[in-house]
Amino acid sequence: MAEEMTIGRLAKAAGVNVETIRYYQRRGLIEEPQKPLGGQRRYPESALNALAFVRRAQNLGFSLDEVKALMALTETSDCGAARVIAEQKRSVLASRIEELERMRKQLDTFVAACKRNKGKKPCPIVVALWKKEGDL
Repeated sequence: MAEEMTIGRLAKAAGVNVETIRYYQRRGLIEEPQKPLGGQRRYPESALNALAFVRRAQNLGFSLDEVKALMALTETSDCGAARVIAEQKRSVLASRIEELERMRKQLDTFVAACKRNKGKKPCPIVVALWKKEGDL
């Protein structure tokens, strides 16, 4: 059996803060082991695996609620539910990418106007930011 760890060792091994582990426990993502009388809780290696799962899922943009839903599927062979969650996240990300592209294009326009200005008039970026949305 793999060596069990204290919460401090688990946090260090996972590259997270102890408070992060406690927060994940409150959210139901990581189980809190029983505390022996006069001793410290010991976390099994499965807790480290669960923390890695959470971090990888978060790196893909999943919320903690979505991570919890995905974790609940680890004991099943049904890929459909996980696929639905992933497709929904992909759709949200696609919308965010479109919005970021729109923002980048607007900033490109502002930067180009600023380069052409060369200090002759008030800065076009600042002027544009002072305008109301309908004025742009």
